[in-house]
Amino acid sequence: MAVNAKGEEITSIWTPANIVTCVRILFIPLFMIASEFAFSGFAAGGNHFGITAGAWAVAAFVLYFVLSATDKIDGDLARKRGEVTDFGKFLDPIADKLLVFSALLILLEHGLVNVWFVFIILFREFLVSALRMVASANGEVIAADNLGKAKTAVTMVSLCAYLLGIALEFLALPGMVQATSIVLTVAWATMVAAVVLTVVSGAQYFWNARHVIFRV
Repeated sequence: MAVNAKGEEITSIWTPANIVTCVRILFIPLFMIASEFAFSGFAAGGNHFGITAGAWAVAAFVLYFVLSATDKIDGDLARKRGEVTDFGKFLDPIADKLLVFSALLILLEHGLVNVWFVFIILFREFLVSALRMVASANGEVIAADNLGKAKTAVTMVSLCAYLLGIALEFLALPGMVQATSIVLTVAWATMVAAVVLTVVSGAQYFWNARHVIFRV
């Protein structure tokens, strides 16, 4: 039986923290639509619904930044209220993955990230998800650890930097060429760091759960 910080039994999975996580998932398609309108409008030299490519790119960046920030909000909310649930432990990593891969796939589509970066991150997520399913079948829940959370945070920082750089480029503001270049360089460097953390944290998950893998 799960109880909250007041000692009351948690009778529903729809805690405030889990609702925030669900809202985050529902808004991801809006981010993708804004991003695609930005790229297609910029390539065609036009706009969508009277909104310029630069404005769509800014909207995509702001929306992604807000959605990334909610990752900390729902976690802090769950801990503060004492409403950490198995459903939340299951759903929060899924929301993180959807948010990360929605941006990665858009950037990959337009040649802005290396395909090997995406492959390594995707491969690791498949392996860890498979590990979680095996553990779940044995009555265990493998929640995200600190290294895994750091990987997610660095990845989202990198993706936010990419989106900010794209927004600056599409806006074509005078005197912003150098700033755009710096932002995109920071985005690439943090993406490299994210890939390294992806490998290391994945290895740690499997090491810590080796009793699940090699259980007779």
